[in-house]
Amino acid sequence: MSTYRLQSLFAPKSLALAGASPRDLSLGRIVLRNIRDAGFKGRLQLVNPRHAEIDGVPAVASLDQLDGKPDVLIVTAPPAEVPGLVAKAGALGIPAAVIITSGLGHGPGSLAEATAQAARPHGLRVLGPNCLGVLVPSLNLNASFATRMPKVGDLALISQSGAIASSLVEWASSRSIGFSAVASMGDAVDVDFGDLLDYFALDRKTRAILMYVESITDVRKFMSAARGAARVKPVIVVKSGRHTEAARAAATHTGALAGADAVYDAAFRRAGLLRVLDLDELFAAAETLGHLSPFEGKRLAIMTNGGGIGVLAVDRLIDFGGTLATLSEKRIAELDAVLPTSWSRSNPVDLIGDADAKRYRAVLEQLISDRDNDAVLVMNCPTGLASPAESAAAVVEVIQRERARSMMRKPVLCVWVGDRGEATRIFDQAGIPHYDSETEAIRGFMHLVHYREANDSLMETPPSVPTQFVSDTETARDVVTKALAAGKTWLDPIEIETLLGAYGIPVAPSHLARNGFEAARAARPYLAKGQAVVLKVLSPDIVHKSEIDGVRLNILSEEAVRRETEDILARARAAMPTARLIGVTVHPMVVKPKARELIVGAAEDPIFGPVVVFGRGGMAVEVLNDKALALPPLDMKLARDLVDRTGAGPLLGAYRNVPPADRQAIELMLVKISQLLADMPEIREIDLNPVLADESGVIAVDGRITIAAVAAGARSRFAVRPYPKELETRVPGWDDHPVLLRPVRPEDEHLYLDFFKHVSEHDLRLRFFAPVKEFSHTFIARMTQIDYARAMAFVAIEERTGEMLGGVRIHSDANYEKGEYAVLVRSDLKGRGLGWVLMQRMIDYARAEGLSEVEGQVLRDNTTMLRMCTDLGFRIEHDQEDPGLCKVVLDLTAKGPVASAAE
Repeated sequence: MSTYRLQSLFAPKSLALAGASPRDLSLGRIVLRNIRDAGFKGRLQLVNPRHAEIDGVPAVASLDQLDGKPDVLIVTAPPAEVPGLVAKAGALGIPAAVIITSGLGHGPGSLAEATAQAARPHGLRVLGPNCLGVLVPSLNLNASFATRMPKVGDLALISQSGAIASSLVEWASSRSIGFSAVASMGDAVDVDFGDLLDYFALDRKTRAILMYVESITDVRKFMSAARGAARVKPVIVVKSGRHTEAARAAATHTGALAGADAVYDAAFRRAGLLRVLDLDELFAAAETLGHLSPFEGKRLAIMTNGGGIGVLAVDRLIDFGGTLATLSEKRIAELDAVLPTSWSRSNPVDLIGDADAKRYRAVLEQLISDRDNDAVLVMNCPTGLASPAESAAAVVEVIQRERARSMMRKPVLCVWVGDRGEATRIFDQAGIPHYDSETEAIRGFMHLVHYREANDSLMETPPSVPTQFVSDTETARDVVTKALAAGKTWLDPIEIETLLGAYGIPVAPSHLARNGFEAARAARPYLAKGQAVVLKVLSPDIVHKSEIDGVRLNILSEEAVRRETEDILARARAAMPTARLIGVTVHPMVVKPKARELIVGAAEDPIFGPVVVFGRGGMAVEVLNDKALALPPLDMKLARDLVDRTGAGPLLGAYRNVPPADRQAIELMLVKISQLLADMPEIREIDLNPVLADESGVIAVDGRITIAAVAAGARSRFAVRPYPKELETRVPGWDDHPVLLRPVRPEDEHLYLDFFKHVSEHDLRLRFFAPVKEFSHTFIARMTQIDYARAMAFVAIEERTGEMLGGVRIHSDANYEKGEYAVLVRSDLKGRGLGWVLMQRMIDYARAEGLSEVEGQVLRDNTTMLRMCTDLGFRIEHDQEDPGLCKVVLDLTAKGPVASAAE
């Protein structure tokens, strides 16, 4: 349902309160008082079968006696009455309900489930139950039991916890931070994180979104909405339960490393959200985002009248990954003119303890205009030599003057240590962020830096996957299918070698031997070359081979191979008499003295599905716990980021007499693992440990893979929808050269750059409704980096040349009912039918996705497009507000095929 009817929830003109009560301290009485005290301008009606009026407000006995249909029904009635109230409200056409009542239970057979089922047939949106309520300060709406009405602002707060939401409102009110809206989700039987992120992403009154998360249920919806919201405004999230242990025991190292919180962290990172660790940090983020917009750079200039606190601020800046700005010689000379000779002559700028308002004003004027820094932190320690309040006023004066003169957007953050309230009032009135300590200020500064970096990362173009990556999915499928048919849950080393080999993942060769004689014969070719071999016990019931002494290394003769093989088998029978013992596997001993030991793998998270794991490997992998996780699918850029987030990353470079490891080979292995997971949903865990990496490449020395059957026709288990290779099609081209129609990829930026060179200015104006002079990276990135769960763009590629000939895109609305399209073909190819082919492909896709309608805007003078739309069955509507535009609409629910080009 997404944003459907949420406008009624956050911009209501009328309310009805079911469960209003005259009883002191009752929930219904508190909510009624809050609604009235906040001054809601719309109409309020009460529903209570036992009272004709409450606090002077008339009440009716039932919903069907209401005078007119309210926009929102607020429910504080007893739990048993809630499903019936919701069913009646839906039948009356009330669009939204806020259920504050708690105690409805959870799951099948509960009152909460009955409430959801009662609302669903009518499209009634439900916030709650068991929630704080909803607050919209700009409408004077406080339909909650919060103790305070927040100020008007541009931060939206989404919280699963009513207590957390109420605490944030209380805290923000004391710091002059305001909200566009506050929504407490409670048990979220309907409206959830995805819905609210979609709504506030498009809400013009909201500049940033704060979220308190306990758990995510619909992960695809959440990831899609979060990625969309993070592209347009900051989204800051705090999640509880960071150290909750997984209930199941992990079967592999990767399973053990992929803890629940680490997966959430990977999900937030992939979505471009800024994660903070606790409410203190969320408050600091709220303080910063309530007053400042994101900016470029992370160079901070610091000015203070106390040298010690300046040094502490520098320490925290470096701790958090910031950069201390450098003062140029010219800037130092200019500061010499306004500061005592004993000043620090470096950053931090020490104003000296007797600094007064005049000195603060003069130095801030210098730093705020300095292009060698990106932000300024102003600090003050109380002394008996100058007035902190006067210095604060001087700082405000400089900032306001610069804003008025040059629309200055350089952030200025303030710390007035030990302030008794005077400076706080001055900064609050001017809307300048201020903090109690240097740590809070630096953390707030870095919140903005990290948000901007995350947003930039979302817009980066990944390098192309090397062309030598060709997967043999048929061979891999055959391995998995046969193993499942045999009842296996673990692949044996032979199967692992074949499976990984199908994706070009290097792995040490394996040979099956059922006894010592067969093992010696398998080892003979390696021993003849002077290469040692490794023996490993093979049994579907023995996962951790080393625990029963089932691994023997560095064996140098056939006799030793036979002897060790028989000993391995004897020990295995003694240690695990019921185990199914197949034999041993023989492997060449891989010796790479300058290689780094890594772990590469995948694990199954019960909420987010598959995750890819990378880190330092070897025997002590779980002790080191040096790992990072990422949600697939991965491209080369995401794989590079994954490697860089571990301590293993720096070790891959050259040091002493050790040459650098082949990073591209490591990153490509991660991409291949990601693709393997996409193609083989039956794979549950992959554990390649150790993976040896040196200047010659990578090789997996040992590996374990678990599998399980999946339901027929099951969709990908990825939280982020992977590249939909199944949508690739080929159509006839020209001169017997076929054209590939495929979904766009993030690495297609270079194709668009060349494509636009073949599109005339006239055609560009018809497509973009305005002249386009340049195609920036950001402009093209928005066309190539799409969320396949919500949008699709098909590009037409001539396979002979690899050139892009045209493209069509469709983006669905948040409710996934309608889609808006756009199409463009190279100007030198117009009239050959490619535009028609692209439009048909888009229509087929939209219909298959279940959209009910496709629409687009066309300039009235674009007669070619209007004629094609008419032939395809679109109806043409003239835009009443813009006479130069037409709206074209295709009803996908209508029966009958779209006309073909030949017709």
